[in-house]
Amino acid sequence: MTKARLDLTLSPPRPAERRPLLRSAHGVDFPDDWAWLRADNWREVLKRPEALPADIKAVLDGENAFADAVLAPLEGFRAALVAEMRGRVKEDDSDPPQADGAYEYYDRYRPGGEHEIVCRRRLDGGAEEVLLDGDGLARGKAFFEFGAARVSPGQQLLAWSCDDKGSEYHTIRIRDLRSGADLADRIVDTEGDCVWNAGSSAVYYVRLDENHRPVGVFHHALGADSATDAPVYRESDPAWFVRVKRSRSRRFAIIAISDHDSGENWLIDLASGNPAPVLIEKRCRGRRYEVEHHGEKLFILTNDDAEDFRIVEAPLSDPGHSRWRDVAPHRRGRLIVRMSVFARHLVWLERENSQPRIVIRHIATGEEHSISFAEDAYALSLESSREFETDILRFSYSSMTTPREIYDYNMVSRERVLRKRQEVPSGHDPARYVTRRIMARAGDGEDIPVSLLHRADARLDGSEALFITGYGAYGHASPASFNTRRLSLVDRGFIFAIAHVRGGTDKGWHWYADGKLEHKPNTFGDFIAATRSLVERGWVSPHRIVASGGSAGGMLMGAIANRAPELYAGIIADVPFVDVINTMMDASLPLTPPEWLEWGNPIEDADAFRAMFAYSPYDNVKPQAYPAILALAGLTDPRVTYWEPAKWVARLRATMTSGGPALLKTNMAAGHGGASGRFDSLGDTALEFAFALACAGLDETPPEFTDV
Repeated sequence: MTKARLDLTLSPPRPAERRPLLRSAHGVDFPDDWAWLRADNWREVLKRPEALPADIKAVLDGENAFADAVLAPLEGFRAALVAEMRGRVKEDDSDPPQADGAYEYYDRYRPGGEHEIVCRRRLDGGAEEVLLDGDGLARGKAFFEFGAARVSPGQQLLAWSCDDKGSEYHTIRIRDLRSGADLADRIVDTEGDCVWNAGSSAVYYVRLDENHRPVGVFHHALGADSATDAPVYRESDPAWFVRVKRSRSRRFAIIAISDHDSGENWLIDLASGNPAPVLIEKRCRGRRYEVEHHGEKLFILTNDDAEDFRIVEAPLSDPGHSRWRDVAPHRRGRLIVRMSVFARHLVWLERENSQPRIVIRHIATGEEHSISFAEDAYALSLESSREFETDILRFSYSSMTTPREIYDYNMVSRERVLRKRQEVPSGHDPARYVTRRIMARAGDGEDIPVSLLHRADARLDGSEALFITGYGAYGHASPASFNTRRLSLVDRGFIFAIAHVRGGTDKGWHWYADGKLEHKPNTFGDFIAATRSLVERGWVSPHRIVASGGSAGGMLMGAIANRAPELYAGIIADVPFVDVINTMMDASLPLTPPEWLEWGNPIEDADAFRAMFAYSPYDNVKPQAYPAILALAGLTDPRVTYWEPAKWVARLRATMTSGGPALLKTNMAAGHGGASGRFDSLGDTALEFAFALACAGLDETPPEFTDV
């Protein structure tokens, strides 16, 4: 057996130059000696990566070369992992079709294809029509990702968008489906989605400014110069996000405006010649709400006087707050996550005690029933649907051992029809694996849910390794869903764990509130407690633990590296938000003003500054031993800028007394999500998994399964 290993004989590259800089805020002085890695022309770099200044590029190139050299002994293993994971992917995969008018629409892949092919065929028969060929559109591009594809009401035009830099600036084009050719219209610097008017003569979309923030919603008439498009709604506050979507009833475009605390919605009548939006209820600090249209009323999902949300209805003619009436009243601990409205049914996804279920309510009679499953830990989601006048609900189910299943559910007869079961071409036997949910005890007495996946023949005697992930921000729950890639770790002796830490909504809205702003340290303490719980149970080896998290979960990784470095053999920080203070004090960055409600505003609030300064990973690097660290970045990332992990690794190298290595790998042709393409992205995962196996000292070849 060959053990995965790193080359630890190599010396790090020449360190990034230290250019002393002392910052000061609220009476506190703090150094930022690698601030120069932030390119002054970062806005230009998002659109033109080649504009990166030469001295910064030299640092990133040097770090990439060093990381490649340290990881070189794993090269063959990484290639084997890619082949193994690719063997679990159905090459010619496709989605179950969705009916829409005279057609059914679906995405599929060709064997070996990286990107979706968007297709349709007539319901009354006929040949397949290829509307968009992602592989063809991506040809010659280092990065390509579809945004949205919206068919016009007459079904003869397609508004579609893509991002070819990884910067999340999308260009919208209009395709004539009769000829297959794109019209001259080209709408740049958009959020990516759009809504057609009823006459198929114009679209509404969100435009982004040079700081990657929404300017507002604009109206584009087909054939017009997009530079002259008129705004129908402008947002002046940079802390607010703006989206536009079509109501399921197809009568309205909904302008949904939100920050991390509140919401506001406007309606545009898509059949009206006057696109002036109508306000539902003005924004009010702390009140979130989202709307859907149904006949002469609106259904509204809101946290108004409802910590874990409730559903209300209001007359379309006068939908203001004073007219809101309960449909699904608030019940603490039962979080209503999402709502969907059909002609005869109201549907919502709720979560209680970390487990999801779907509730269906007949609108006319008020009769309700629910859909749930019996596994200890599973994921359940409402799938998108194109039709309003239907009794069919599409949903998906999976668990950490059960591949994804897509069902069409008749909301009247309650008959469930399996439309697709995820295929694993190389084979998958769920009986060889176990998924379970345990509770870990936090320092303040809270019980932290931890979802686990391991081999059925695992001894759980302390010999197993642990790969533990977490996120814990923005109220995002971490689903216990199926992922074929994880099997490559589990087959080789890892227990795979998801720590449902505070900052998510896994246990209700209070779970989120207890992990944000001044309560953010609870997230870090929960993750460390979840890790220690598995060691204390005697299930895993304390010397074979690897932690992983991305974006805000990457901040979690930076925090645990400072607070409990002895607990981990390796840490993977993917596009990590680690330079918290400097980023949150730079109001020019794309996400800084919106994020103040999540983390605090250190510019104006001295208490927020001190709270953040106490945990900011970059500012709390200590002269101590650190585990091996792999930091991943994307040059055109508008969410977590490339210089955050670059600065963090530079400070780690200059400060740590032993341990490591600290590696930085920057994708010079991608952004926040890494490589585009379903197979190209396997290389990123293989890099992380090979690093994890090397840190844990496990064999490259998985042992045979024993009879269970």
